[in-house]
Amino acid sequence: MSITLSQAQRIIAAADAKATELGVPSSITVLDRGARMVASVRQDGAPLVSIDSSFAKARTSVYFGGAATGDLAAAIQPGAPLYTLGAASNEPLAFLAGGLPITDESGAVIGAIGSGGGTPDEDAVNAQAGIDAARG
Repeated sequence: MSITLSQAQRIIAAADAKATELGVPSSITVLDRGARMVASVRQDGAPLVSIDSSFAKARTSVYFGGAATGDLAAAIQPGAPLYTLGAASNEPLAFLAGGLPITDESGAVIGAIGSGGGTPDEDAVNAQAGIDAARG
């Protein structure tokens, strides 16, 4: 099973509301388990780069089996096991907080959310708000 458009819209609405509450114009993207877009939004005033970063964060979460992107940062540092991995993908990846997996009731990854536009910590808060809405 993959994420539905209805689920993605609910997730984006919650993350969008959180970004507005924080005063951080953001882009929010939901991808399916194949790392393809289901829904995306760019708030007024969100930096242009936030579009790409939100996609890259969600894609990274999917590609790494549902990992939180912030948890992967140490693995890509010089000397770490995945140091050159970013160059191995034709599609951009992001190893900063703000990408989280979306799972079904059994814990299977059905997609991911990525948030870009703020600091990594702010992006993680926005993405978590979306995940919380998915579970609620």
